[in-house]
Amino acid sequence: MWYKSSGEKAKLVIRRLYCEACSKIHHELPDLLVPYKRYDAESIEGALSPSSRINVAADESTLLRWKCWFLAWVVYAAGCLQAIRIRTGLPVTGPSAETQSALHVLGRLVGDAAGWLKRVVRSLANSHLWATDPFCLSVRALSG
Repeated sequence: MWYKSSGEKAKLVIRRLYCEACSKIHHELPDLLVPYKRYDAESIEGALSPSSRINVAADESTLLRWKCWFLAWVVYAAGCLQAIRIRTGLPVTGPSAETQSALHVLGRLVGDAAGWLKRVVRSLANSHLWATDPFCLSVRALSG
């Protein structure tokens, strides 16, 4: 069950795929969703983008949680995107200014046009780099 930006609930059937190579079950998540979030990526992106005019039918506490999640997650996401670029042989450039916002850092890596959150999520999920709890990233890095 997920929520559209209008607040309407929608049901989605997620395919479960068994991998014989790793003996695990994987879920095929469409790019309109962000893993472990109950709203679509467009709604979350609209709440995070300062210039967006998308009205999201979510209460203020939900919007605040999204912003806190994003601030914790964006550093990890930017590092993962840079690692993906290095692995694929694409050029990696440093930030042009020290005081870039989180959105500017991601925009430099995936573009700032609409759908930037979907592009980041797809890249991380398809590279098996999606972290389920961004607040435990430092613990994962130390133990992994």
